[in-house]
Amino acid sequence: MKTYLSVYLGSLFLALIITPVIIWLARHLKAADHPGARTVHKKPVPRIGGVAIFVSMIGLIVPVLFLHNTIGQSFRSIQFKVITLLSAAAFMFVVGVIDDIKGLRARIKFLAQLAAALVVCAIGIRIESVAVADWLTLDFGWFSWPLTLLWIVGITNAINLSDGLDGLAAGISAVACGVIAIFAVYSGQVVMAVLMLALLGSLTGFLFFNFNPAKIFMGDSGSMFLGFTIASSSVMCATKSSALVGFALPVLVLGIPIFDTLFSMLRRFLERRSMFAPDRSHFHHRLLDLGLKQRHAVIVIYAVTLLAAGLGMFMMVTRNTNSLIVFICILLLLLLVFRVVGSVRLRETIAGLREKYAVTRQIKEEVRSFESLQLLFRRVQTLEQWWQALCLAAEKMDFMSIKLPLTGSDKTHRVLTWQRDGNEADPPETVKMKIPIREIKAGPGCSLEVNINVNGSLESVGRRTALFSRLLEEYDIMGLVGDSAK
Repeated sequence: MKTYLSVYLGSLFLALIITPVIIWLARHLKAADHPGARTVHKKPVPRIGGVAIFVSMIGLIVPVLFLHNTIGQSFRSIQFKVITLLSAAAFMFVVGVIDDIKGLRARIKFLAQLAAALVVCAIGIRIESVAVADWLTLDFGWFSWPLTLLWIVGITNAINLSDGLDGLAAGISAVACGVIAIFAVYSGQVVMAVLMLALLGSLTGFLFFNFNPAKIFMGDSGSMFLGFTIASSSVMCATKSSALVGFALPVLVLGIPIFDTLFSMLRRFLERRSMFAPDRSHFHHRLLDLGLKQRHAVIVIYAVTLLAAGLGMFMMVTRNTNSLIVFICILLLLLLVFRVVGSVRLRETIAGLREKYAVTRQIKEEVRSFESLQLLFRRVQTLEQWWQALCLAAEKMDFMSIKLPLTGSDKTHRVLTWQRDGNEADPPETVKMKIPIREIKAGPGCSLEVNINVNGSLESVGRRTALFSRLLEEYDIMGLVGDSAK
């Protein structure tokens, strides 16, 4: 117990000393997070606080693990796994530092996370089995690889996304480290307990400077290092005991960032945006929208996290079946919290899914019509055939009318027109525009006047116009023989 306390207090003390130095260094390097549309701070804040967290933890953990005592002996028995885990976490830290100073694309960071997670999986740190109940043990076999990769990369990004308010990511991570440390001591894994206590101490010291009003942000160097270390350590800790509690406790204590990430992905999917697109509808943003100040929003999230963690501790004294019931109840409680703050709206989600399906189906139909029209245009040889194909394209793409003024080689003028049959008493909403046509043989250039049915969606108008324009671009009327179109 003295060793555990010394590790925690030592890393805390290091963080208190190192963090002010990092603040000075960040200002010198101009590594600051400037206010923007997604941020809530009003002035630039240094953002390489992850350096203080990393140095405070590693600076203490390395000498402790080589002690000639029980902890040192335990470390030497699994030193390859521990050293590989810490090396992969250090790699994530370096990637985060580069992103904080120079900036990296989201895809590059994702590939780096995946590579580091693959290294951890390759040395045997994988979720291979879980005892769900007394009579049921799930053996994942080869599926342990994708499951572990999903957990490590998912938690890394969840912690990263939660770093939106002063002290939020650091506080949640601190609770997670404390819970994993308790479980490690409970299951006799002294190395993992020391690892988590060292990280907990560095986070505690860092929070003195990171809590609102923050003097420094952890940045990606901190959030990626924290997320990866906590995720990988939780897997390594849980694999020593296949009991459900080993996997459930990290899920519960990280429930806020996990659910927040899942709902963010769902929002982006329904809004047809990239999964890497910026967002300002996270759980902490919802709390701010409800009128809470930044400090109070963070405290609320701390309280929910501690409540979930505290209730989850009951799983350590219950048998597997009862543990499963406790786990499900706490998950439902977390979902209820998200529902209360407005992050989950079932009706809106169902409506969004229906709209997403309708739009996807409409796009497929439009593309299918376009591809069939391409075959028709390829057989066009005369101006008359081209105009007939164009009229058919206009009809299939729900145009109301098209008009093409022509000037022949003999300077005579005429206008080709097509009009959809309809009820003039109830005219639909339309969009009118002109599409330039390439020069006609022996005649000047002209523009095709189109009138497009809105049909409830301006986006659909844009897509249909784009496909129609592609037909005009790919199958122009230059060189066509005859001009007898009526």
